[in-house]
Amino acid sequence: MRMTLFLMLLWLSHAAYGGAAQDTAAPAVLLAQEASEGIDPAPYWVSEKLDGVRAVWDGKVLRFRSGRRIAAPDWFVAALPAQALDGELWLGRGRFAEVSGRVRKAEPVDAEWRAVRYLIFELPGAPGDFSERVMAMRALVAAADVPWLGAVAQVRLPDRAALAARLAEVLAADGEGLMLHRADAPYLTGRRDVLLKLKPWQDAEAIVIAHLPGQGRYAGQLGALEVRMADGRQFRIGTGLSDAERAAPPPVGAQITFRYRGLTASGLPRFASFWRVRRP
Repeated sequence: MRMTLFLMLLWLSHAAYGGAAQDTAAPAVLLAQEASEGIDPAPYWVSEKLDGVRAVWDGKVLRFRSGRRIAAPDWFVAALPAQALDGELWLGRGRFAEVSGRVRKAEPVDAEWRAVRYLIFELPGAPGDFSERVMAMRALVAAADVPWLGAVAQVRLPDRAALAARLAEVLAADGEGLMLHRADAPYLTGRRDVLLKLKPWQDAEAIVIAHLPGQGRYAGQLGALEVRMADGRQFRIGTGLSDAERAAPPPVGAQITFRYRGLTASGLPRFASFWRVRRP
């Protein structure tokens, strides 16, 4: 334990004085897998799954998951610590479209950014297990002492009943679901089973390949999107679209995120419903 804490201090010192890459390559980050039904939460830290915009701080530059630089106000990034952070730019539950619109502007609007928080859930490249990184994140936030930097609340739950109760609480408050991060996991990147997402539905991405005309009340508008997933599966999505989205649908070639509940016997997403356009 003492050696791990010593390595943590060395990493913090190196990150504070080391250079930061200035290219726009997508940063390597940890991605979650779906949690299995009835999972035991005891080995994990549990947090709410935030519906925000993923943002990676390399010590000097704040970037989207795609690697593109985020045009944040100078005062916002000046208060961030010098080491790497991973988290979400967040306004609140159910406000993804609003926060996405604010943080993607080429010229930031100070008044809009004042309500945005950067809630961190990982320290890229840091030594030690996730429990130690949780403590380090809390210390970093306390040292920064600014209202727009926070650490995602992480809790330990003793059993499946407690996990189910916490999930129900989050969903009742219009939250998305929960994240479970193995307490003993080192820092990893890629899609790994040390990080799990627990939701009442699943989500995936697909490319729009055609617009299908609507009928009845949707005559003259979009009826459904014909989409194709990366593995070649092709199907239609006709629900989840607002009237405005039917009148001006995501263009052919756009990448969208959709929600679904399991797979059909033929392997297609069951009850697929449009969620939102995936932006770079």
